[in-house]
Amino acid sequence: MRLKDKVAIVTGAASGIGKDIAQTFARESAKVVIADLNLDSANATAAELQKSGATALAVTMDVSNEQQVNTGVAQVADKFGGVDILISNAGIQHIDPVVDLSFENWRKLIAIHLDGAFLTTRACLKHMYRSGHGGTVIYMGSVHSKEASPLKAPYVAAKHALIGLCKVVAKEGAAHGVRANVICPGFVRTPLVEKQIPEQAKELGISEQEVIKNVMLKETVDGEFTTTADVAEVALFLAAFPNNALTGQSIVVSHGWFMQ
Repeated sequence: MRLKDKVAIVTGAASGIGKDIAQTFARESAKVVIADLNLDSANATAAELQKSGATALAVTMDVSNEQQVNTGVAQVADKFGGVDILISNAGIQHIDPVVDLSFENWRKLIAIHLDGAFLTTRACLKHMYRSGHGGTVIYMGSVHSKEASPLKAPYVAAKHALIGLCKVVAKEGAAHGVRANVICPGFVRTPLVEKQIPEQAKELGISEQEVIKNVMLKETVDGEFTTTADVAEVALFLAAFPNNALTGQSIVVSHGWFMQ
């Protein structure tokens, strides 16, 4: 019960990493908010948690839409009395070399990953500051917050930028008891990654198995994907950490793909 009665907003929580984090937090007695673009999927995830006895709420949220973010966070604060934890997890991917990348696709990805992180952070910080008992902000970065790969310019740029945003929030939030950290997973076999496998195979002219072995998992120590459960456990550790001793940091969870 490490998160008993804590109110946690998890963006992109209807599937993948976000869903596993929501389930893990619910098991630790948090009040979990499933904030997702797809309300039907968010409602289904919230219903699953409620059946297990957890307190869960589904909220429609396009994280790149300022009004939706502000309205959604206000709804959560009104219902539960505040916000203690933000997991900024919502994201997409786009595969293209820079020379072929449209400005529209660049802007779309940056809007979701970076603008979304800013908008949700700003909305939640107001409640965390006002409460007087602080909170924690956790950004879902990537190994691509530290390294680059071909074909992913906007993703790599956005994930690098999250570390900078995190450091600023850690410094500004410290006086209010707010911590901020970044989780940097390696490849996790979510629907987002599954979609990339054939896309990269086509772009690179290799087989899908070669993409997995020689591109995605080449630099790991054991040729294994990171799991959603791995990431969720790190999120729980950061969310439950009791003070500002651990803030402004980025933790890589990648089977050794990137070693700091």
